Amino acid sequence: MNTQVEATVTPDDPLQMDAMVDTLIDDVGTDVPPVIETQNLTKVYTMGDTEIHALRGVSVTIQSGEMVALVGPSGSGKSTLMAILGALDKPTSGSYKLDGVEIGRMSQDRLSDIRNYRIGFVFQKFNLLARTDAQTNVALPLVYAGVAARERAARARQALEVVSLGDRLHHHPNELSGGQQQRVAIARALINNPSIILADEPTGNLDSKTGEEIMRLFKQLHEDQGITLIIVTHSPEVAQQAKRVITMRDGEVVDEYINP
Repeated sequence: MNTQVEATVTPDDPLQMDAMVDTLIDDVGTDVPPVIETQNLTKVYTMGDTEIHALRGVSVTIQSGEMVALVGPSGSGKSTLMAILGALDKPTSGSYKLDGVEIGRMSQDRLSDIRNYRIGFVFQKFNLLARTDAQTNVALPLVYAGVAARERAARARQALEVVSLGDRLHHHPNELSGGQQQRVAIARALINNPSIILADEPTGNLDSKTGEEIMRLFKQLHEDQGITLIIVTHSPEVAQQAKRVITMRDGEVVDEYINP
């Protein structure tokens, strides 16, 4: 479980910001804040003279180890919220704390560190390199982390074994089924031992049977490893498998409930 020392510094001083992000990445201390906490998040995109309000005062709290589904129609703001939670984008205003540390005003380099070490991503379209085998695809985040080649290969092999693809190490994406490609993507998300996985429509390109298999894998990882799992989905069947469901519409959270 992620913990940290309570910080009283503000995020405006670069030196203090370095100390804060080091606290976030090193997991030291005894206090246990929510893994994710947002307060009044807004996101405004400007297109010419037009302002697009993608998020309108979104406040959510997610505890460590939760499995949460984020649902809503197209244009509801759920993918924008996912991008901010994944440190891929910054809010226009409001607060976003990750393990109790404000990250909304961090530099791009620091956000990159958080993405590399804290968060694993799984996308609808798999995003695998076509000319690269499964093991190398999974190991790619370790290249950016500066991990030696031999360790990269060993860790990628282990991650593929976790998703039952230990016998597909050297298969390219076009030699794998859709479900197997998504398993490779999940293994890649796991490679840096993240505390959070963000999955954006992970079953959207799969048939119903394969989608069910992928959801069973997610639930197994959630239960066995205690990973905080946040899934963006249009599917009521997928949402029903989460412990908690957050519904968005027009950039706002309009409902929230616990599945029985």
